[in-house]
Amino acid sequence: MNGSHSEIAIPDFARLDDDALQAWLLEGVSRTFALTIPQLPAGLAKPVSNAYLLCRIVDTIEDEVALTSAQKRQFCQRFVRVVAGEDDATALAADLAPLLSQQTIPAEHELIRLIPRVIAITHGFEAPQREALYQCVSVMGQGMVEFQDRDLRHGLATMDEMSSYCYYVAGVVGEMLTRLFCHYSPEIAIHRDLLMKLAVSFGQGLQMTNILKDLWDDHGRGVCWLPREIFDAAGFDLSDLSPGHHDPRFAEGFRRLIGIAHAHLRNALEYTLLIPSHETGLREFCLWALGMAVLTLRKVNAHIDFSESSQVKITRRSVKATILTSRLTLHSDLLLKTTFWLAGLGLPAADRQVLALAHQS
Repeated sequence: MNGSHSEIAIPDFARLDDDALQAWLLEGVSRTFALTIPQLPAGLAKPVSNAYLLCRIVDTIEDEVALTSAQKRQFCQRFVRVVAGEDDATALAADLAPLLSQQTIPAEHELIRLIPRVIAITHGFEAPQREALYQCVSVMGQGMVEFQDRDLRHGLATMDEMSSYCYYVAGVVGEMLTRLFCHYSPEIAIHRDLLMKLAVSFGQGLQMTNILKDLWDDHGRGVCWLPREIFDAAGFDLSDLSPGHHDPRFAEGFRRLIGIAHAHLRNALEYTLLIPSHETGLREFCLWALGMAVLTLRKVNAHIDFSESSQVKITRRSVKATILTSRLTLHSDLLLKTTFWLAGLGLPAADRQVLALAHQS
């Protein structure tokens, strides 16, 4: 998840109500979510905004270069207890905020300093909503720590490991959103079991797309999230990975991953179609994320030899086109399926094993 605002104008937080505070924080740490979350119904926008901020706090701890692995583990555990109401939010913020480096963006410094306000909002939700947020943060915090002490210079070992990582950083978010959606709407809750399965796939599709797009940014900081087994099968050793190469064996493995991500995004469409068409805001929330991911995947596939993420980042014009297209098609399942099929033309075939998930009852 990418941040924004290298310089921010800091408001008088005491004068901001909960919604204004969360909107300001979201704008600072993720313009994408600041754009999509307001499309949600009023009963969902507030808890989903809060949920994203809680996840971003975990991200900030995990990404902080000035913290040791032991400190990251300790702060994540404390934060999970804070979300559960078992530890003091003010003490956590006071201990963590001074340790953040200048590599952490200003908006995240403010987010950490404002943990007590964010948590106060969390604790004001209904019990099922609080439980959904707690489960997400708990699993995410514990899971991301598992990858902290690994040597990730030359990739993960297997596709299963990549899927596990995607689950901890995105799949659990999909599960949490689904719990919130089902709490909001008994009509949506009818499909809860299938939605929960597809939510994990939805999250993995979005996260895999980010991993593919950010390959060289991650490589530059000594991290690679690609699975070695996929590239070994194509005859390419990920330890030889470097920008500017044009190895067809790497391209073969990379396109295989694009096909897997494509399948997960197909499942994301099936997830979206299970949401009633009259829930316009919910469908838009899902479709905007899905549309931008498909366009990104198309760009990555068309420029396999890219050497930095900016070369495969979709334009603002593409974002606007995604929004317009979703608004024109969101009430028609047939139009949505047709649009997705057209958008996916030219991509590697979607992995059939992943697609089978959408047909489980």
